[in-house]
Amino acid sequence: MPTIARSLAAAAAASTLLLAGCAGAASGGSDAELGTEENPVRLGVVGASDPYWSTYEDAVTDAGIAIEIVDFTEYTQPNPALSEGDLDINQFQHIQYLADYNVSSGEDLQPIGATAIYPLGLYSTQYDSADDIPDGATVIVPNDTVNQARGLLVLQSAGLIELADGGSPFSTLEDVEDGSRVEVQALDAALTAGSLSEAAAAIVNNDFLDQADLGDDEEIAADDPSDPSALPYVNIFAVRADDVDDDVLQQLVEIYQTTQAVTDGVVEQSGGTAVLATTPADELQASLADVEQSIRDQQ
Repeated sequence: MPTIARSLAAAAAASTLLLAGCAGAASGGSDAELGTEENPVRLGVVGASDPYWSTYEDAVTDAGIAIEIVDFTEYTQPNPALSEGDLDINQFQHIQYLADYNVSSGEDLQPIGATAIYPLGLYSTQYDSADDIPDGATVIVPNDTVNQARGLLVLQSAGLIELADGGSPFSTLEDVEDGSRVEVQALDAALTAGSLSEAAAAIVNNDFLDQADLGDDEEIAADDPSDPSALPYVNIFAVRADDVDDDVLQQLVEIYQTTQAVTDGVVEQSGGTAVLATTPADELQASLADVEQSIRDQQ
């Protein structure tokens, strides 16, 4: 998924209708084999209008698997729908988001395949590099838990701050050490790009780059997708724990990862920022378990 901070303004009535439309799906009454016309795989996504989803649906159909892509308006919807059996699989989130959901809900959804990681970038319209930012300047990060911690790690990697104990996926502004080069403030993720007229730099989620007309020229730092610490931010296909070995669902992952037109579309839709990932399922599941335990330790 793109970073989980897309503007989610959607009418409550529309959300209710959408969820109602899921009733009776997935495990809801058909004895037919999954992926047949009588029992199509129901895949939940956020942003089904992205062109690559149509390409993906065609590729799945060509492979002889019947599929129905269910579009949700809010990131809070696909996991409950999957837990309740209204979906067979979803693809919209990274491991960190799934871990938060599992721990808070008591569910046990599991990743079975990776899609891409969307690097989180630090942008500036005043400075060409992080080194050019003067001491004491103000830098903005998102105020939501997941993206704030990730953004702070980007700032630390860029040499702008130091975090207590080296930082973690749970770091907050309180963890910024005294003596750090810059002052850090937090804003809603949708507003960080707009702060660039006053702040020295800002962490801006991938979803807001186009509307802010930000690109490579303004990016002065980003997290490294190849760094092991970035694994919790890999986007994934998720299923119920009982379905992790389902052959049809595993085929859906393989089709996504190996269909060139699909992966090209993913990268194009991200403005070239997406880094494709094929991390094995067992590594994704191990990472999920580690993050879940870390969340419990914080409680």
